Amino acid sequence: MEVSEDIKSVLQNLSTEPGVYHFYDAKEALLYVGKAKNLKRRVSSYFNRKHDSFKTAYMVRKIHLIETLVVDTEMDALLLENNLIKKYQPRYNILLKDDKTYPWICIKKEPFPRVFYTRQLIKDGSEYFGPYTNPKIISAMLNFIRQIYPLRTCKYHLSEQNIQAGKFKECLEFHIGNCLAPCIGKQDHQHYEQDVEQIRQILKGNIRSVVQHFKAEMFKLSEKMEYEKAQIVKEKIEQLEHYQSKSSIVSPTINDVDVFSIVSDQDYAYVNFFKVSSGAIIQAHAMEIKKKLDETDEELLSMAIIEIRQRFHSTSMEAFLNIPIESKWQNLKISVPKIGDKYKLVNLCFKNAKNIQKDRIRKNEELRHRLDNKRVLEQLQHDLRLSSKPRHIECFDNSNIQGTNPVAACVVFKNAKPSKKDYRLFNVKTVSGPDDFASMEEVVYRRYKRLMNEGQDLPQLIVIDGGKGQLSSALKSLEKLNLQHTIAIIGIAKRLEEIYFPNDSIPLYLDKRSESLKVIQRLRNEAHRFGINHHRNRRSKNSLGTSLDNIVGIGPKTVDTLISHFGSVKRVLEAQEDELTKLVGKRKAQLILERKNPNPKKYNF
Repeated sequence: MEVSEDIKSVLQNLSTEPGVYHFYDAKEALLYVGKAKNLKRRVSSYFNRKHDSFKTAYMVRKIHLIETLVVDTEMDALLLENNLIKKYQPRYNILLKDDKTYPWICIKKEPFPRVFYTRQLIKDGSEYFGPYTNPKIISAMLNFIRQIYPLRTCKYHLSEQNIQAGKFKECLEFHIGNCLAPCIGKQDHQHYEQDVEQIRQILKGNIRSVVQHFKAEMFKLSEKMEYEKAQIVKEKIEQLEHYQSKSSIVSPTINDVDVFSIVSDQDYAYVNFFKVSSGAIIQAHAMEIKKKLDETDEELLSMAIIEIRQRFHSTSMEAFLNIPIESKWQNLKISVPKIGDKYKLVNLCFKNAKNIQKDRIRKNEELRHRLDNKRVLEQLQHDLRLSSKPRHIECFDNSNIQGTNPVAACVVFKNAKPSKKDYRLFNVKTVSGPDDFASMEEVVYRRYKRLMNEGQDLPQLIVIDGGKGQLSSALKSLEKLNLQHTIAIIGIAKRLEEIYFPNDSIPLYLDKRSESLKVIQRLRNEAHRFGINHHRNRRSKNSLGTSLDNIVGIGPKTVDTLISHFGSVKRVLEAQEDELTKLVGKRKAQLILERKNPNPKKYNF
């Protein structure tokens, strides 16, 4: 499909990190939110292949703007995507209308705490770990915990008074060894809390000791030849090693805050903003600020906070920043986290601010190049007295050595930049011997005959590498096609860099420092390089054919084997008899030696 230059530029410079992408239409309406393990690969896939779904193809045609948010892990990307879809409900996303959230592991705040799976976060002082994108991970973790630590699963209120009053009695879980019965006083509170503290460390990600424990158990089972049980433990170890408990996208310890990060250079500052509600990022915004004087980052960030909070009607009572500033708000607590989940959140915000800076620098650089190219094309139009800007230029060059393997190259520049996908090579078909004029006439005719037949765009300018003779030959082809008044054409002679025009014997000499001349020279040099490489490849191929392929008894596979081993035809012919025999056998070695020496040593087979 056709992709705009702006979209192409964005795709080329996307990050390869995990993240979330937003597609907007021309009216900046949000079309789609998606997640990606690799942003560059995933977003590019929308534009570089044909879509079976009409709905997807239609959406892609409407994409006018792409924005991305970089995160640390694929799980974070999944969680952030979920938050943003629920918040904005983009047109082309599956609508998440229910209240289903990702599951957590809860350590309940109660005497003899239970450890269990939940989807509800209740603010009662309990601890929550997660969230988890895969319920299997939670099942595995809880099974690990219950195998190692015999915790209670009942919902009784195990207060000291109730236990001493004998209100409970042991259940089946005690009799099968899954619980030590704190309900009847068989396990004291201190030992139970020690187990809970170890579980807390595991859920925080400190699982090395658990992995070592399971490895020891796996080896014991293997020594006892209980291989099936050992395999089950091994699978548990693998799941544990892939377990991840932390997410900077969703955290129950962070409720309702604004997060700001700033990065700046000499001319601009870039501020990134995250809105966090109920422990989840639900909004992101970027701002670019052009410096007028020598404003400090602190001053710029203060102004950005005011602007962004007003724009998004934020009522958060707390803000996390990446640099300290003097608070100007009585109802807003400002802090600069240094450790923990809050720091990770600020660091993620800062990471996205850096990406915004890189993106803006790239866009400014591309804009500068476009302006430079526009100026160059205007100068070229003026110097060559053209009727329009030569946005599309093609240059031709012939290559041959004493008439052998004649080839021609056509290179294409669009907006003063090489368009390599449009380069073309020609093997001259109708000319024998070193006739550059006839060769040029043939390839120019073939090139524009085909463009016309296929309805493709024609160039505004043709550059011919050569003097009056080659230019006249190319002009004949344009006249045959009735294009002599449609396309401007010039020739450039190498010795004095003379520019020739059709039917004009007096050349034009451009200033050696002229940008117009530099563009024409670059075209000529690129066509020469492209043509020479093709000519060299043809000569090598033909040389290979005459040296080895024409030997009766030596087939293509043998030739490939010889060239792969020795590296070139010359080295094959220089090889010793025993080397050739070892590689292809006595008979074929003799045939090669006969080619090298008409009177070789005879063999008896």
